Amino acid sequence: MDSQQSSSIEQVTQDLKNQKLTHDSNRTKLKLEELNWDHSFVRELPADSRVDNIPRQVFHACYTKVSPSVEVDNPQLVALSESVAESLELDPKEFERPDFPLIFSGASPFFGSLPYAQCYGGHQFGTWAGQLGDGRAITLGELVNSKKERWELQLKGAGKTPYSRFADGLAVLRSSVREFLCSEAMHSLGIPTTRALCLVTTGKFVVRDMFYDGNPKEEPGAIVCRVAPSFLRFGSYQLHAARGKEDLDIVRRLADYAIKHHFPHIENMNKSESLSFNTGFDDQSVVDLSSNKYAAWAVEVAERTASLVAGWQGVGFTHGVLNTDNMSILGLTIDYGPFGFLDAFDPSYTPNTTDLPGRRYCFANQPDIGLWNIAQFAATLQAANLLQDNEANYVMERYGTKFMDYYQAIMIKKLGLSKYNKDLISKLLNNMAVDKVDYTNFFRLLSNVKADPSIPDTQILTPLKAVLLDIGQERREAWTSWMKCYTQELVSSGVPDEERKVAMDSVNPKYILRNYLCQSAIDAAEQGDFEEVRRLLKVMEHPYDEQPGMEKYARLPPAWAYRPGVCMLSCSS
Repeated sequence: MDSQQSSSIEQVTQDLKNQKLTHDSNRTKLKLEELNWDHSFVRELPADSRVDNIPRQVFHACYTKVSPSVEVDNPQLVALSESVAESLELDPKEFERPDFPLIFSGASPFFGSLPYAQCYGGHQFGTWAGQLGDGRAITLGELVNSKKERWELQLKGAGKTPYSRFADGLAVLRSSVREFLCSEAMHSLGIPTTRALCLVTTGKFVVRDMFYDGNPKEEPGAIVCRVAPSFLRFGSYQLHAARGKEDLDIVRRLADYAIKHHFPHIENMNKSESLSFNTGFDDQSVVDLSSNKYAAWAVEVAERTASLVAGWQGVGFTHGVLNTDNMSILGLTIDYGPFGFLDAFDPSYTPNTTDLPGRRYCFANQPDIGLWNIAQFAATLQAANLLQDNEANYVMERYGTKFMDYYQAIMIKKLGLSKYNKDLISKLLNNMAVDKVDYTNFFRLLSNVKADPSIPDTQILTPLKAVLLDIGQERREAWTSWMKCYTQELVSSGVPDEERKVAMDSVNPKYILRNYLCQSAIDAAEQGDFEEVRRLLKVMEHPYDEQPGMEKYARLPPAWAYRPGVCMLSCSS
C-alpha cells in the first residue's frame, strides 16, 4: 500500500469518527424540566370523580388522580439504566442532581407530571377477583421523545391509592432490586418487557411477612421507576366489562385509545389489505380483519402474547403470577413479583409459593395459561360487542398457531438445526428433566458439539461434561444415544461448526439473572452496599457475550440457592 492510499484511508476513518462525534453531540439530552409530557391517558379517558386515597370501589373511571405519599429520609440512588435514559432522551448528568432521589421517590413533585393510579380488575389464579388496580404504583404521566415514542413513567411503591385495599402502598428493597434488575436483564435478552429507569431507597423501613407465616419484620423501603409505552393490561378492559351495560362504553373507549396510540397501523387499515381468514367450512366462518379494527387488534394482542410466552420458554423464564391483571396488551413482560429462571430443568418449577400445590403458573403451563388469558380478553371484547363469536375463536386459534411457530423457530436456533425435529427435542427435554440439567449452561455448551459422527462413544459427551453431573451408566447411554442423533442432524444441515457456534451463542445466553445472584445483591444492598446491584446490572446488559473475568456469574447455583426465599418467593413484597 502506498502512502497516498494510506493517507486516504486514514482521512476516511477520521471523517467517520468526526461524524459519530457530531451525531453524539447532536443527540437530544434533556434536563428533567425539559422533558415533553403529553398525558393522553388522563386527557382522553374518564377519571374518578373523587381524588381521596381511601381504599374503595372506583366506578365508571379508568384512573384516579393521586399523588405519591411515601415518606422518605435521605433517599439514595441505588442504580440507574443508561439505556432507558437514552430512550427518554434524558441527560445522564441529571442522575447526579441532589434532588434526583427526592423526585424519583415521589417525595418532591416532578415538574410537568400529572400523577394517577390506574383502575383495573383481573383473574387471580383462575378466579375473578373484581377490582384490583394500582395499589402501590403511581404513574407520573407520559413522555414523548423526538422520535414520537411514548413512554409512561411509573413509581412503584410510592404510597397508598384507592386501590391499595388493606396494604400500605409501599415496596421493599428486596422486591425492588429484583424488579429493577430483571426488567433490564429481560430487555438485554431480547424479551419484550417493561423497563426500569432507576431504583432509589426511601431511608424508611417497611414491615413485611415474606412467607405469610406470622413472622413479619422490618425491611428497607425502596421505589423503582418503571417505564413502558403503556401499562394497560387485560384487566384494564375486564373490570369495565364485568360491571355491566353502564361501563361497556369504557371498554370501547379504552380499545380506541390503545389502537390510536399504540397500534396506529390498525387504525389506518383498509379493505384493500384483504385480511380475510377461513376458520371452518361454512360462510359464517370467514373472519375479515379489515372490516373490524377491534378483531384485528385482538389478533395482534394474541400474537404478541404468543411471541412473548415463546420467548420466555426459550430462555427458561417463569413469570410466576400470570394473572390477567399481569398481562400487557402490548405483549410486554409486566409485574415482576415471584419470578425465576430455570436452573435445574424442571417443567413443573414455579417460583411462587402461593402457586403451590397446584402449580398453575409453572414453567410448562405458561403457554396454556397464555391461551386461557387471551380467552378472557376476547370474552371481554365480546361482552362489549366489539368481537363476534367467530372472531373471538379466531383470536384464540391465532394465539395457538403463532405460539408454535415462534417456539419452534426459537428451538431450531437454540439447537443450531436447519429444521424442527419434534422427536429429537422431546427426547432432549425429557433427558434434561430426568437428570435435572442446568437449562442455561446446557444450551450454551451445546454450541461446542462438533458435527463429526466419527467421534467415539467414550468422547461424545465431553463437550457437556460440565452439566451432565453424577449420571450413571444407564443415563450415560441415554445421552449418548441422543447425542448421536443430534450429531447426525448437524451433519445433514451442512453448516460449519464455527459458523453454527456463533449463531447458537447469539441466542443461548451465558448469563441470566438467577435468583441466587439477585439474593446476593439484595443481601449487600440491605447493608447499604449497592455495588453488587450495579455490577450485576452491567453483566446482564450483555448476556450473550463471554465477558472475561465475570465467569462466576455463569456458574451452577450453590446449595443455598435452593432454600426458601431464594428459589421461591411469595406474592408478598
